[in-house]
Amino acid sequence: MLPVTLLGLTFLIFFFTSFLSPYQLVSAYVTSPRELQAGHIEAIIKKYGLNKPFIFRYGRWLDGLVHGNLGWSTSLNEPVSKVLEQRFPATISLAIYTILIVIPAGIWLGVIAAAHHNKATDQILRVVALLGYSVPAFVLGLLLLFLFYGILGWLPPGRLDQWAQMILYNSKDFHRYTGVTSIDAILNGKWWLLLDNLKHLIDPILTLSFLSIAGLLRITRSSMLESLGQDYIRTARAKGLSERVVVNKHARRNALIPATTVAGLMFIGLLGGVVITETIFNYPGIGSFAAQAAEQFDYAGVLGVALLFGIVTIVGNLIVDISYAIIDPRVRVE
Repeated sequence: MLPVTLLGLTFLIFFFTSFLSPYQLVSAYVTSPRELQAGHIEAIIKKYGLNKPFIFRYGRWLDGLVHGNLGWSTSLNEPVSKVLEQRFPATISLAIYTILIVIPAGIWLGVIAAAHHNKATDQILRVVALLGYSVPAFVLGLLLLFLFYGILGWLPPGRLDQWAQMILYNSKDFHRYTGVTSIDAILNGKWWLLLDNLKHLIDPILTLSFLSIAGLLRITRSSMLESLGQDYIRTARAKGLSERVVVNKHARRNALIPATTVAGLMFIGLLGGVVITETIFNYPGIGSFAAQAAEQFDYAGVLGVALLFGIVTIVGNLIVDISYAIIDPRVRVE
């Protein structure tokens, strides 16, 4: 069903453009700013049939999509495909580093809270989770930016310092293997570049991690409490098994299904681009591009981001479904 779902996604995204005029849609079909000049717009409308029925326009757009033409971004003056290619690795690195902190920390704290139900440890973790779940991302982000950059001057916004950007993009010795700056820095042996990139990642990672850990902690705690109340847990305790074995071996594994779903959806959201966090820290990822495209009525850019986020969501949900069978043997049997 994945190909059918993806096709339906493209149809749904393009359907919303049917409310726009042909002149507003021109940028979604061109590949250079020269084609957007006044003398060429009428020719483009005629060439791509932008004044023709919806189905015809959808077929022409889908044909361009298959051939890698996502249109011209009027907000950044570059092809949308190039913008996504350049910015998606930045969002991937932010998402991976964040989720590597969120999953172990959120599950571990959730298990601890459930194992010490209604005790002091549980109460403290519940307060922390409530704070993390309630504080808006822009508030926490601005506080961290004010503290670590405005007062201490340690963690600047952006992706790299200006001197690092000049060396990165102008050096002939540096090879872009993956597009992820931190990984490419390691592969090229440029440790100074790695440190500079990590310095810029700390604040957005802290912002996203605190908010995400709170949500995962709450889900894991609730799921663990449900597992700890099952008959097989009482049987394990009656056999004389230690509480540590009961919690970690028997209860935790069965409680991981809801936690896996939440963690997977969190990662999907991070890959789609966290608009507020990337905008606050001036981080050049998919999220900040989405905000800029929306502000400047960049229709091709908005279409490209919507399509990318939709694909990430569909594929990510498929991976989450497959992971159920890895975590719970009962799913494989069924």
